[in-house]
Amino acid sequence: MKTICFLLVNFFILGCKVGDAQHSALLQNEAKVDSLIQLMTLEEKINMLHGKHMFVSAGVERLGIADMKYADGPFGIREELQPDGWMPLGWENDKATFFPTGSALAATWSGELAYDYGTGMAREARLRGKDMILGPAINIQRIPTGGRTYEYLSEDPFLSAALAVGYTKGVQDNGVAACLKHYALNNQENNRGTVDVIIGQRAMREIYLPPFRAAVQEADAFGVMAAYNKVNGWWCAENDVLLNQILRNEWGFAGLVVSDWNGTHSTVASINNGLNVEMPTKKYLGQALLDSVKTGKVPVEIIDQRVREILRVRLAVKPVPEEKANIEMTSQPPQQKIAYDIASKSIVLLKNEGVLPLNLDKKLIIAVIGDNAEQKMANGGIGAGVKALYEVSPLEGLKNKIGNQAEIVYAKGYVPEVLDWARLYGGKSKEQIEKEDQEKAIRNEKLNEEAVAVAAKADIVLFFAGNNRAVETEASDRKDMMLPSGQDDLIRKLAEVNSIIVTILVSGAPNDLTIVKPLSKALLISWFNGTEGGNALADVLVGNISPGGRLPFTLPIKLQDSPAYALGNYPQGVKNKDVFVDLVEDTESQSQKTKSLNNEDPNTAYYSEESLVGYRWYDTKDIPVMYPFGYGLTYTTFSYSGLSTNKDKYSAGDTIEVMFSLENAGAVEADEVVQLYIHRINPSVDWPNKELKAFKRITFKPEESKKVSLSIPVKDLMYWDEPSGNWQVDLCDIEVMVGASVSDIKLKKTVSLR
Repeated sequence: MKTICFLLVNFFILGCKVGDAQHSALLQNEAKVDSLIQLMTLEEKINMLHGKHMFVSAGVERLGIADMKYADGPFGIREELQPDGWMPLGWENDKATFFPTGSALAATWSGELAYDYGTGMAREARLRGKDMILGPAINIQRIPTGGRTYEYLSEDPFLSAALAVGYTKGVQDNGVAACLKHYALNNQENNRGTVDVIIGQRAMREIYLPPFRAAVQEADAFGVMAAYNKVNGWWCAENDVLLNQILRNEWGFAGLVVSDWNGTHSTVASINNGLNVEMPTKKYLGQALLDSVKTGKVPVEIIDQRVREILRVRLAVKPVPEEKANIEMTSQPPQQKIAYDIASKSIVLLKNEGVLPLNLDKKLIIAVIGDNAEQKMANGGIGAGVKALYEVSPLEGLKNKIGNQAEIVYAKGYVPEVLDWARLYGGKSKEQIEKEDQEKAIRNEKLNEEAVAVAAKADIVLFFAGNNRAVETEASDRKDMMLPSGQDDLIRKLAEVNSIIVTILVSGAPNDLTIVKPLSKALLISWFNGTEGGNALADVLVGNISPGGRLPFTLPIKLQDSPAYALGNYPQGVKNKDVFVDLVEDTESQSQKTKSLNNEDPNTAYYSEESLVGYRWYDTKDIPVMYPFGYGLTYTTFSYSGLSTNKDKYSAGDTIEVMFSLENAGAVEADEVVQLYIHRINPSVDWPNKELKAFKRITFKPEESKKVSLSIPVKDLMYWDEPSGNWQVDLCDIEVMVGASVSDIKLKKTVSLR
């Protein structure tokens, strides 16, 4: 009987979710949409279903339907390009704000800051006359080496979902459509244009789809971008399960689905199975589609439905007249302030043996060492970048904040990695590569010597290590997690002449810290932190702000400990030419290339780790890590006490209310990120050891105490039951666990689901 009651409540909950779609802003103009469709010719309809220019799809000028203008990418509005190419127009007013990238935003653990982020992006998109932002990028960070880990949010679906909802609402509340990407399971860059992801329904539903589902159902997302890869045998841009059955029918999505650029592979399957717009070409949804309709292969009703979904978005987003766009500078002070706020809340302090904040009363000689101290991160890799109005580097930020209170001496330290297309894609001989590597090694040795000489005369060393945008890039995953450019060797040399080293990792993804951690008195991650990143970092280092970021992913001890690598699921073979690189270079047709690659390498990715992604794997398998998910220190300490819940037993429609006391026991203001995990005690199905189900970022004044409450709807504890093809509640006892990270649980209480 209990099971029947849970099923009934489950049905009611899911039914309400689908019903909620009727209140979508996209469905408020159906009568006008009907009238427009009736007035359109078949040719005009099909003309809306493919690219007009590189970042434009067509409207119908005769009927007053404006073109749809897309803004790339998710952390800043891309500069203006030639209509049908990648050459910049060379304008001045298109200089935008470079917002902290995805993993930096996720490190804030703040849906409110995600909303601000979306607000800032939308404001700048409107100044440029754009209708839809190609973001947020919300794929799960499955592998530590993923080329776009910096662009994505987290390894955890709950954290990613909360941030995706905030970002999407911020964008759309300010008059621009959000386009969730990349739907779905685009979790690697190597061979992303050919790889087929084989995954069970439960893992897909519980780990990889929740950020998309939440942004659709809770934030009313207007757009979705289909990923390059296949899922269970079908290209994402023609995947009936993903686009029709789940996205539209189950979640109630009413908007448009656009292909990733050059990610369309068919005419009939794509249009029937849910794709609205082929970008940026019309190879499949242009004349070929018109012919398919005329020969009866595609019903006119399908064309009308796809046009309807586009028109809903077009009528919900007011177009910016040409004469009012691109008048003002894109980057504006309010958005720059948002970028600073996010950067300042994202910095993660991993270790501190009493050397931070810097004591400027002693008139220190500070050695700033490492190319990342002056490297600009708005551009540098393949894919989305920002022509930033300005970007404050860490070195500039330190000079801004310290002034004459200390002496700063800079040494480059190492030769940075650069993007070398010819090396990546076979344009250089083995002999030429060997010669370049030898020359680089000589330059690196000289820079090492200069850095050691500077460090020997300093009171403290600030060592700027980590990656850059050439190392972490779209279209290519990293080969390993090792620090590039010989940084491990350099810190060993620095430690021989100066033991007071603070290492600042400027990375968007995990690095191997085996060498760096023991040689550093303090260790921080400052991310690819945007236009104001250097000022934000300096404020943390000098103590103007207590560090408040928390890790949005696990830092493993070694790469082979991570689930996909441990199980041999990644990498799947030789890396081939990338689909997006082909588009940029305008080389042979992708259909020909795909065929030859598939003959050479089937590129099948088995997700046999199932739901054990990220911390779920390490925690369940009891594998030690370098630093756990959710970890981060401040310049104070917090005391947790008095955990209670509103009840001891819960039914399907209930909400678990968790209350406890939290005190800042120190003398400085700081933020704590409280995290609530669930552990199932006597489950009927397999579960990870812990799962994040609630969190809250709270600011405390010195010695301030607060009552904290967190809520977990029981419906959010459901699992996907594959035999029944439905969500179920596992009737068991659960342990409610409150703490400061997945490995630092402070308070516990057992309750029951009955």
